[in-house]
Amino acid sequence: MELDPGWVTGFVDGEGCFFIGINPHPEMTAGYQVLPEFTVVQHERDAQLLHALKAFFGCGVVRTNHGDRLAYRVRSQEHLLERILPFFEKHPLRSKKHVDVLLLMAKGEHLKAEGIERIRKIASRMNRCQPR
Repeated sequence: MELDPGWVTGFVDGEGCFFIGINPHPEMTAGYQVLPEFTVVQHERDAQLLHALKAFFGCGVVRTNHGDRLAYRVRSQEHLLERILPFFEKHPLRSKKHVDVLLLMAKGEHLKAEGIERIRKIASRMNRCQPR
């Protein structure tokens, strides 16, 4: 299945989310670990759409999410910064879903206490899908 960039943007606007986990981690420079994730969840009958997204972006995994739901997930910071972010910078989402945290991470802000606080503020305003 070949996907059109405009379709991908619209589909992600409706069905996707960017989630940021911030967990205490004493071994990290700022005392916290920032875990970004891009996720799209669908009923198992639409698994081909999730596999098509994986092929489109060339990264991520498709796994069982919960019950009869599957999720396409990208958690690798490298893939988020080199594939997902550039796509959505070129094809902006119309919704309030943000990729700002990825930009901060690209600058190393997640390694500083002030950066963690900025990321927390952005994450609190983001679409709050809860990955399972």
